[in-house]
This record gives sequence, C-alpha cells and structure tokens, in this order.
Amino acid sequence: QVQFVESGGGLVQPGGSLTLSCAASGLTLSGSAVGWFRQAPGKQREGVACITSRAGTTVYADSVKGRFTISRDTFNKTLYLQMNSLKPEEKAGYYCATALPGNYHPLERSYFSSWGQGTQVTVSS
Repeated sequence: QVQFVESGGGLVQPGGSLTLSCAASGLTLSGSAVGWFRQAPGKQREGVACITSRAGTTVYADSVKGRFTISRDTFNKTLYLQMNSLKPEEKAGYYCATALPGNYHPLERSYFSSWGQGTQVTVSS
C-alpha cells in the first residue's frame, strides 16, 4: 500500500522560504512519478510540481517556476519541495501523491492517487 506523510509546513512571512518533506512508503521514488499539489480554502486542488520516475524530469506550474524546487532522495524515499519567495496567496494545504499507471498529466490531480494527509503552509506577516 502506497502512503505519503507530509511535513515541514508552518507559518512564514511573505518573501520567506520553507522546505516541505514527504516520506513515502510502498513504492520506489525512482519508479514512480510523484507530485506536490496544494489546496487553498474554497479552491480546487492544483498541481505545483512533479518529478518523473526514471529520468527525474521536473515539471512546475507557471506560478511557481523559478521559486519552487522539487527534489527526491530515492534512498530515503523522501520527496522535497523547496519554496522560496512565498506569497500570501500561497497559503494552502500541501499534499503529495503518485501518478496512476499509464499516461498522465504531471500537474492534473485526477491522474494522481494515494494522497497524503497534507501539511499546512501559512504565509502571513
């Protein structure tokens, strides 16, 4: 059974940085595409970043390009999301998940499953 446990959320000031972690079990990160998504109150869950299985190619939402970095530690089965220059509107629950078998869109939530419980990020002064 695939499971993810996110951590690292918290309160950060606008312009600040935060690194989220996602501990994975039941899969190998090098054999799975895994992504970070976020959901703000009253809004749909949106894709933030994804890292593909074999090549480790990264894909980012336009809104976070140049500020966020997704990475993985395949030995320790941990996914990371380094977030810089955070904005108040990026306050949300952040979740990781793995792509379903077959073709997928790297930032579309309907192609992903095994959602973690999320970690809350608040950007406020």
